[in-house]
Amino acid sequence: MLEVIGVRFKKAGKIYYFDPGDDQLTTEDYVIVETVRGVEFGKVVIPNKQVDEEDVVLPLKKVIRIADEKDKLTVSENNELTEEAFDVCVEKIGEHQLDMNLVDAEYTFDRNKIIFYFTADGRVDFRHLVKDLAAVFKTRIELRQIGVRDEAKMLGGIGPCGRMLCCSTFLGDFEPVSIKMAKDQNLSLNPAKISGLCGRLMCCLKYENDMYEEAKQELPDIGESLSTARGSGKVVGLNMLERLVQVELSEMERVIEYTLDELIDEGAISVPATE
Repeated sequence: MLEVIGVRFKKAGKIYYFDPGDDQLTTEDYVIVETVRGVEFGKVVIPNKQVDEEDVVLPLKKVIRIADEKDKLTVSENNELTEEAFDVCVEKIGEHQLDMNLVDAEYTFDRNKIIFYFTADGRVDFRHLVKDLAAVFKTRIELRQIGVRDEAKMLGGIGPCGRMLCCSTFLGDFEPVSIKMAKDQNLSLNPAKISGLCGRLMCCLKYENDMYEEAKQELPDIGESLSTARGSGKVVGLNMLERLVQVELSEMERVIEYTLDELIDEGAISVPATE
């Protein structure tokens, strides 16, 4: 077992594990740590805890120190410089007439690098742009092309549900979402109704998918013939959330709604196998 803390560098960003050393940290603390991008400032989101070695990528980097007010002031200054860098980059993109959309800019904590995030329909030759930016800022420049999902995560916004985008508020990672999930949940397959602001399938289709997968295994299929205590019939509708089955009884010429337990008690379907 290893003692670790979880650190997040951006709101709703991915959580990275670090070795806290002898420090006992809480979710109110900020820390200075070394990353692949250099020295960074992050917020502790998971206090000291024990995890299995196979759950982390070794070797773990140690926390350099707990951040103080001077470090927080540095971050505030970096944010102000970032706004200036963003405006300059937009101007330079226009001068070079590049087909790219600048989304965000970011200084590393030690100001050894500025990262510019952009979207584009294809590959962009930005070599001359990088030279111009390096000449202006006198530091390392990185231009990183991102996808539309990452753009929505950075910019934020309000989703079709009326709430702030999940990706910009709490989702650390994007999970795969498929059209099959929408089909399993009996949702409209109209792209306009199941797509988010990014134009991709909404992340929330994944939230209840496991429950629907479980319900599909327990409930009969539409069109399946059943023999109930009231007579024989076929399944004409399902309510997966409440585990209800609508059966059209041929002799009574009417639709009866059964719960899953009722159908099991009547022997119409077998008891779902439990693992």
